[in-house]
Amino acid sequence: MNEIAELLERFRRGAELVAVVATGAAGAELDYRAAPEKWSVRQIVCHLADSEMVGRDRICRTIAEDHPTLLAYDEKAWAERLDYHKRKFSQALETFRRVRAENYELLKDQPAENWLRTAAHSGLGALTLKDLLRIYAEHAEGHARQIQAAREAYKASKAK
Repeated sequence: MNEIAELLERFRRGAELVAVVATGAAGAELDYRAAPEKWSVRQIVCHLADSEMVGRDRICRTIAEDHPTLLAYDEKAWAERLDYHKRKFSQALETFRRVRAENYELLKDQPAENWLRTAAHSGLGALTLKDLLRIYAEHAEGHARQIQAAREAYKASKAK
């Protein structure tokens, strides 16, 4: 399997990975924060939903425009000011899964030359479409681990 095919498969599986590690989380567990600087399961999934929509814009611009500018955003401000703690978990998870599936459908048939198309990210500098694919594949995987850790911390807090 070549690198793009491997990244596409990791990207595709990301939403299901998040759904699997979040399965069964409900009630107080969704909102438990192990420390003030840590996010809850609900906040993580809301972040993933919003991030995937931002990713959609970045992917489309990189494919369709010549060297577009991609803006960074303040994820902590989004979590606070967009009331992640009040949003419906199931809707956020479904949004993440749906937009990820749409992004995958767009990416899976890109011609080889498009993986080298570039964009200028306001925080990260020059990125190719392949870089974006890698970033978003790793993003879901990293947050799946974060959800597992949050759930383990909740269970540990209940065992005390």
